[in-house]
Amino acid sequence: MGIKSLTNSIKKEAPDSIIHENLYRLSGKKVAVDASLIIYQNLLNIGNRPLFKNSKGKITNHLSGLFYKIVNYLSLNIELIFIFDGRPPSIKSETIKDRKVKSENAKAKMDNSSTQEDKDKYEKASIRLTKEMIDDVKKLLNLMGVSYIHPEVGEGEAYAAELCRIGYVDYVLTEDMDTIVYGCPKLITNCKDKTIKRKDIISIFDYQKIISGFNLTHDQFVEFCVLCGCDYCDSVPKIGNISALKLIKQYGTVEEIIKNTKYVFPENYLDLFNQSKDIFYLWKDKIDVNKLEINKSQKNIAQLIQFLVGEIEMNETKVQNGIKKIMNVHNFSLIND
Repeated sequence: MGIKSLTNSIKKEAPDSIIHENLYRLSGKKVAVDASLIIYQNLLNIGNRPLFKNSKGKITNHLSGLFYKIVNYLSLNIELIFIFDGRPPSIKSETIKDRKVKSENAKAKMDNSSTQEDKDKYEKASIRLTKEMIDDVKKLLNLMGVSYIHPEVGEGEAYAAELCRIGYVDYVLTEDMDTIVYGCPKLITNCKDKTIKRKDIISIFDYQKIISGFNLTHDQFVEFCVLCGCDYCDSVPKIGNISALKLIKQYGTVEEIIKNTKYVFPENYLDLFNQSKDIFYLWKDKIDVNKLEINKSQKNIAQLIQFLVGEIEMNETKVQNGIKKIMNVHNFSLIND
């Protein structure tokens, strides 16, 4: 879900913090990728078409989508490092439970659908990441020589944001605006300007300009965002983003807002709010770049082709063309089994 309507608030309060840039301008930079988000994105970013499956019935569109996405970045000499989700915080249990219920309801509707169109629609709505999907993505990354980190605990975007904050990477690639709340200096998303139709244009959010535009400290910005509503703490009746910003500017903290206003907060709200706020500081100053557990591998073109064409059943010509795009840039060479 992310922070409710945060993108709209940023466009209103800090429009100069968003620039629309051609991807090639990131050449030579290092980008941390929010793995779970980008997997979901490629699973579901297929319009009204049904999920792609191989002859064994295995869902494959996330792998084909990721392959082409990675090719686009590597062909421009942009280094990628994927960050997977670790164990989620306990406070997120209700959100996870709600998502599971929605998935199960969608599966039930799929089973009871009378048309193939409805079956396809509800199947996509029921999708949840599985260990097999994660393992297949890791296999793809290994064969393409792309590094990844899978921390034991915490959200992938939180870890990625801290890597960016301490300068280990230059940007974080995600559609999850929560990443900004962790203090991520530079966030890459799909282009937010719908008038721009070119696929090579991205949007980059600048954290310092966001803070300046909102005229808040980082701590106040975190309080504002949690007050707007997030995965860990729901919004409060009659407090939307506009009123949340006014209240934080007037009272400084949510605790003071509760004390001095007549808004109706749930009985346990402050405790839930503080737990939620703590999550946005989970990794701050806790990552030692000299002790990162990074999975690194050598590129293996022969096995990559076998995996994508033989197992995933992608079009061989398209796979070969994708590999050609990055061979000269990254000196891809055939590695035998």
